[in-house]
Amino acid sequence: MPRTHLRVTAATTVVLSVVLAGCGGGSGGDDTAAKGPVTVEYWTWDEAKVVQPVADTFNATHDNIRIKVVKQADNPGTAANLRNVVASGKGVPCLVKNFGEIPGLVGEGLLDDVTDFVRPYVDKGVYNDASLPSAQAGGRYYSVPIGYQPSFMVINRKVYDEYGIAVPRTWDELITAGKELKKHGVQVMNLAGEDPSTLVNLVQQAGGSWYRTEGDTWKVDFLSPESLKAGDVVQRLVDNDLVANQTYMDRPALINYFDSGRMVSLPTQAWQLPTYELNYKKSMGDWQPVDLPQFTDALRFTAPAHGTALLVPKGCAHPEEAVAAGVWMSTTKAGIDASYQKDTKQYSWPGAVKDPSPWVDSVVPDKLFGERKSEARPVILKAVKGARDTWVVGPNYTGVFTELQDQWAKIVTKKITVRQALEHLQKFTVDDLKSKNINVEG
Repeated sequence: MPRTHLRVTAATTVVLSVVLAGCGGGSGGDDTAAKGPVTVEYWTWDEAKVVQPVADTFNATHDNIRIKVVKQADNPGTAANLRNVVASGKGVPCLVKNFGEIPGLVGEGLLDDVTDFVRPYVDKGVYNDASLPSAQAGGRYYSVPIGYQPSFMVINRKVYDEYGIAVPRTWDELITAGKELKKHGVQVMNLAGEDPSTLVNLVQQAGGSWYRTEGDTWKVDFLSPESLKAGDVVQRLVDNDLVANQTYMDRPALINYFDSGRMVSLPTQAWQLPTYELNYKKSMGDWQPVDLPQFTDALRFTAPAHGTALLVPKGCAHPEEAVAAGVWMSTTKAGIDASYQKDTKQYSWPGAVKDPSPWVDSVVPDKLFGERKSEARPVILKAVKGARDTWVVGPNYTGVFTELQDQWAKIVTKKITVRQALEHLQKFTVDDLKSKNINVEG
């Protein structure tokens, strides 16, 4: 008997259940405002001291919507709980801290299409452009954008200066610096064997993506010029033994290693700075914030910026109000100001807004950069201005990423080359999509 293929369009995230469920802008809430305040239940594993003040401020300033924070144990626990309630149709929250990529979650039938409620805010210009793609699947919104963290680099300037090495402006210069540092027993970067984010970020910075859509077909290309350019940087770092492979699994050992002066260049984001400030002992004050190195042939300064969003689950009774609450929390001055933590003297990073400059100083630690503290602000704002999100997440990316982790471990231990890994991932991804009866070329 001939095999029957389901033709499911990329625009509806290639999942039959989503197509059958329709796009609707919600599962209810058409006249809730007329009946009085509605409650938007918000699931998150963030500490109460971080999210509750924001909810309290919202509730004190809004008459028709109330945010109720429901604490979750952790990321996996939230995912399991949401799948259970969506399947039962009972007790479905209206906002959930994101625990995965939007297309995959849409593919599971977990999320509601809230495009009609999000788009007016986009049209009003409340968001920066780079914060939008990660909240979408097939060009539709299934979540509320909350933005990205700006990417830059911190270097142990004391060690760089000790050996007379210039601050690298490009990845080629970083590799050159690594070769000189190697003579002194110093690694230029760390590539943990379980974390392929360096490769993913380099592909994004080069302007590439492993997936794209054309009509109702997914196009897969792990061997694009952008991907190979990114892979070349990684390959040269590995081939020349310029990087350490300290695991993230042993956090204290990792921090001690970073603090030791034996690894001196760290691509990072704003949220990680307080951890360095809290834990570094030997190198406190030795670090300098610098621009993320660029590709030598880059036409413009670019920082990868794939962000995240607040999920709006299928079965939420008040999707319009959920979107309004989510937008307020992540884009208004009152919402951002309410996130201020007195103990850390920081705000939650406002990654969705066009101009985060009023809040930048709060994320810069007092002692980490020593006399170079003032350099952090322009570096961070340059990363914001240069942020681009070209990354398209395919419907099987969760499984592909797991396969990528396996391949990455072999790359950093020199068992295979980056090119071999990319060739394997190309075949793996295409075969997997075909096995799911999804239209694919590659």
